[in-house]
Amino acid sequence: MIKRLLLLLIALSCAAISNAQKFPYGQFTVEELNMPRYNNDTSAHAVVLNEFGETRLDVTSNDRIKVIFDYHVKIKIFDNKGFEKGTVAIPFYTESDDSEDVEEIKAIITYKDEQGSVKQAELDPGKIVRVKENKYWSEVRFAIPNLRAGCVIEYSYRHLTPYFSKFPSWNFQDDIPKVRSQYEVHIPAFWSYNAALKGFLKLTRNESKVERACFTSHGASCDCSYLTFGIDNIPAFIEEDYMTAPRNYISNISFTLSEYTNPYTGVKIKVARDWRDVDYNLKKADYFGSQIRRKDIFKEQLTPLLAGKQTQIDKAKAVYAFIQSNIKWNDMNSRGSDDGIKKALDKHSGNVADINLALINALNTAGVTVEPMLLSTRVNGLINKLYPVETDFNYVIARAIVEKDTFLLDATDPLMSFGMLPLRAINDEGRIMHPDRPSYWAKIQTNQRKSSTTSFNLTLQPNGKLTGTVTMYSSGFDGYEKRKAIKKFNTTDEYIENLDERLNKIKIVKAAVNNIDSLDKTLVEQYDIEIDAFDNLNHNRLSLNPYIFDRLASNPFKLDDRNYPVDWGMPTDRRVVINVSLPDGYVIESSPTDLSLGLPNKGGLYITNFAGNGNKFTFSNIMQFNKSIYYPEEYPYLKEMYNRIITAQKGEIVFKKK
Repeated sequence: MIKRLLLLLIALSCAAISNAQKFPYGQFTVEELNMPRYNNDTSAHAVVLNEFGETRLDVTSNDRIKVIFDYHVKIKIFDNKGFEKGTVAIPFYTESDDSEDVEEIKAIITYKDEQGSVKQAELDPGKIVRVKENKYWSEVRFAIPNLRAGCVIEYSYRHLTPYFSKFPSWNFQDDIPKVRSQYEVHIPAFWSYNAALKGFLKLTRNESKVERACFTSHGASCDCSYLTFGIDNIPAFIEEDYMTAPRNYISNISFTLSEYTNPYTGVKIKVARDWRDVDYNLKKADYFGSQIRRKDIFKEQLTPLLAGKQTQIDKAKAVYAFIQSNIKWNDMNSRGSDDGIKKALDKHSGNVADINLALINALNTAGVTVEPMLLSTRVNGLINKLYPVETDFNYVIARAIVEKDTFLLDATDPLMSFGMLPLRAINDEGRIMHPDRPSYWAKIQTNQRKSSTTSFNLTLQPNGKLTGTVTMYSSGFDGYEKRKAIKKFNTTDEYIENLDERLNKIKIVKAAVNNIDSLDKTLVEQYDIEIDAFDNLNHNRLSLNPYIFDRLASNPFKLDDRNYPVDWGMPTDRRVVINVSLPDGYVIESSPTDLSLGLPNKGGLYITNFAGNGNKFTFSNIMQFNKSIYYPEEYPYLKEMYNRIITAQKGEIVFKKK
């Protein structure tokens, strides 16, 4: 099972602490320069030799108290696949006048030239660029010069923020291994933080002591907690398919501000108390609660739309389709409406909250019971429920109760059918924000599946080609993905032409696609095809691999062990049936062996079946995964199942003339 967050008690202690593990800048050893590989992971393209970070709260040159984070890292590059570590981007927040900054940037490379002489080159400060990404964020970017296999690179910088709540977290793991990683923090007693450690690695250094009178400003003075966290010999964190945000599982330590005392006035400010405080702030906020409580914004538009609608479900679907078609998503996630839902409707554009808070408001106007549900997207990570932080939420959807059924709704995509969520929003739990009652957590669960059925009816012609029809039925999330693929083209004909070009040895002769815009119906594709799928074994014998579409070529699960779940997002199933008629004079010589595989606890199955009768045969296969999430202990079974499926799909049907 996934390890849960481990609460670390930050307590003042007089325990002894080892010497700070800062390391000198620009120095190297012969062993580092000559290292041909990292023995603990010989497949690594680079390895962190040493990494050190330090954070403190202190007074800066402009007499402002800021959170100051210093970072220093040294990396050994083994080959050109490790060169990406020489390109660095450091984000910082720049929305307000009192913004963050990055300074004291320096970098150096140590390498051997063609004659074997050791050289060093420093980063030219003129090559450091600052790029504004959007209204909220900017980046400092630089590239270390003269990269080559065998070099050692090193860089350091200082990040400053005036926001006490943005105490830097520390990732012990990266996509390359690390020999040593250490983080030290100095927290004055005026500030109180909760720390949380997550991941599967154990700290090799976890120490604390008291620093006397470490903070002084305008007569205010206090001691500090001096804390050290470190891990040695850290394996790389390898991402695989079917996972949520890596930040959910990477070994990491993070800090949440709980309260602080103003050093100059003595006033104590509580920052994070419990979820009731977060709920209260959101419900009173102009960007959230006020938007839901506004009345009659959509009354004029909805009156003709709802005319003649007798049932709650018909009303809800009509409102949902209205919001889908009238406000286009600008690809921005948000937990609140920046400019207000009325303005988003007028502009026909808005962020996630603009759209879904508008949906909630409109459903309320239509008399549908509905509440907002705040959540964190899959790439944003899981919510830390131990310490309430409003900014952990970055998305909002609607939870509607219609005729005793519950529907989770997201109107950001015009191709998403009523009651279906995009994969990005399916992430553990969300918080139901009822305007008048206490809020609570609820699982983000839908009844959606990803389902497809493909049926071939084919006849072998005297020229050795198969002709006939293929009908493809795509429902649930599979139907959504197909519609999205089709809508990327200007017309359906362009989609079919592109499909024809991509299909190997298959020619589309005639095509029809039905129910593209009927989102609640199964998408149906019908093609008349000609298949040149046979390899001549000799003049009288032919072979066919029955996995005409979607044959598995490689196993998506390659790790020896995986310490994080396999997350499909939803149950899936795929069914294929192939009916083939052979000309007179042909008989089946050999066929794939029937196969039946199953995962423990009815977690899934893979079944194939071959049946021949005279000059006709049928081959069918079913691949089904009945769970949305498979935990690490189930990983070996999934991996082995895929291995056996890949082997089975190499089998062919062989038939010959009598």
